[in-house]
Amino acid sequence: MSSRPLRRARAGTALLALLAGMGALAVPGPAAADSAPGDRRTVAYHGYRLQVPADWRVVDLAEHPRACPRFDTPAVYLGEPGDGNDCPARVVGRTAGLVVEPITARSAGRATGAIARAPRGKATAAPGASRDGSLRVAVEDAGVLVTAAHTPGTEALVRDVLASADLTPDARRTGLPRTALPRTELPHTGQHTAPVAPVAAGPQPGTYLGKGFDACTAPSQAAMDAWRSGSPYRAVGVYISGSFRGCAQPNLTATWVAEQTGKGWHLIPIDVGRQAPCTGYSLRMSADPATARSQGVAAAADALTAAANLGIPAGSALYSDIEAYTSTASCKAAVLSYLSGWTERLHSGGYLSGFYSSAASGIRDAAEEYDNSAYTRVDHIFYAWWNGAADTATGPYVPSTHWSGHQRIHQYAGEVTESYGGHTITIDRDYLDVGTGPAPQPGCGAVNLDFTAYGTIRSGSTGPLVMAAQCLLRAAGHDPGAPDGIFGPGTATAAGNFQSGVGLAADGVIGARTWTALLSHGTAPTLREGATGEAVTRLQRALTAALARTVSIDGVFGPGTTQAVRDYQSTRGLVNDGVVGSATWGALQSGR
Repeated sequence: MSSRPLRRARAGTALLALLAGMGALAVPGPAAADSAPGDRRTVAYHGYRLQVPADWRVVDLAEHPRACPRFDTPAVYLGEPGDGNDCPARVVGRTAGLVVEPITARSAGRATGAIARAPRGKATAAPGASRDGSLRVAVEDAGVLVTAAHTPGTEALVRDVLASADLTPDARRTGLPRTALPRTELPHTGQHTAPVAPVAAGPQPGTYLGKGFDACTAPSQAAMDAWRSGSPYRAVGVYISGSFRGCAQPNLTATWVAEQTGKGWHLIPIDVGRQAPCTGYSLRMSADPATARSQGVAAAADALTAAANLGIPAGSALYSDIEAYTSTASCKAAVLSYLSGWTERLHSGGYLSGFYSSAASGIRDAAEEYDNSAYTRVDHIFYAWWNGAADTATGPYVPSTHWSGHQRIHQYAGEVTESYGGHTITIDRDYLDVGTGPAPQPGCGAVNLDFTAYGTIRSGSTGPLVMAAQCLLRAAGHDPGAPDGIFGPGTATAAGNFQSGVGLAADGVIGARTWTALLSHGTAPTLREGATGEAVTRLQRALTAALARTVSIDGVFGPGTTQAVRDYQSTRGLVNDGVVGSATWGALQSGR
């Protein structure tokens, strides 16, 4: 939690109005998706008021500063989390819940372009699509940020709760800092539309041999500094993404990431998403391997976005957390298919893939299929085997020859409470033997390549499209120099050389035909409906450019992609069968 003094509400205490006559803390109960109005109560904070189910727990963080904001039981947390917390080491799973906190420099550091902003005089805004199982709204007229967590089954309820909000006479406006505004809302400066975000000191967890820990919520700066001085740990696991994370992350920002890595900490970035289909978890991957693979692709895409927002760069390993399960042949196939999609999508973004699970279930399943070409192997393993040994031996679960090139993390003890410098945290203990290894190719890293349209760019152009083109040119073997988003002479020369190589007019202008060739450059496997992975992603980008219309870029060859392929084939005089073979790839890669 934050090291700054706890900030209380403007009147000196949090305004907590429970008009239904309930106490400040109610006994938690299951969320009811069909709660009637009579089963609601009113909660107000900082002049922001809304109706929540009567059985939700309500916690005033000013009065309970060590409370752990968690979503595995329905709850509303009001205020800024304190410096310490009583979180367990891990909370996997969620029901529904809200955190309503004041707009401060710390809380605004977590605001991104995905956050909805309520208009003047209003307490509601259309949150848009959920990201990582959460909806976020900034209500500047009350000076609050609202994070609403949910599952697929409780999303409608949570949206209904957000829609019930209004302002009270106590509301006082606090605007989001300019650095927290969505990029499109900042004045154009000629070359950039937003300040450069802080970034980690290098790929994570990097090269490291030694002890680490993971905790449910990223510790405060004060705690990290105290543990840096007094503990034996130099690596920390942080839950950066996933719609099944149980704990809120009030400290986790790009600034926090840059600060820790700058001080020598190694980060273990973890995603908690769909679980094995043979478990009782409420969010499970499909038992159908093809569907599970596409779900892994989608999870990786969200993790890439989270990593980019946090300044965790390309070359880092991102770890998918799939908890222990009782393995069967079908369950094993689903998990490994999910991990294949996860790995392929991360590789297309220039990141390494990691897999966390029990050594006796998920990790053993992956080891048994280590050389099976039907699955794409993960790069790192992170295994729970609570034998108390601080090493990376894997006993009977994984042969010593597998993932032997500095690709292992051993979680050797769990749910241990330790204190250093007056800061107590409940942790799982880890031992790491990791190395950066080569970044997957072609790697444009955190540079965005996915756009709804690919407009013409030329000398003098600036912005994200230019940076994307520079990365693609470099991956194609024509180095334009550093990808700085400025279309200068080096980019024009590289573009002209690429155009000559594929038979286009070498004018150095990147229009639809050059975009099509650039975006499709690479391997040319036969693809048809049901395919997933990096090649599908390249195909979808190229079709978006070639057809001058938006094709969903998700790495999953579904009906929409099939129709786009047919449309492309019919307009280019190709066999109109919806299958992308050598002729279709050849047309795309020549810019037709």
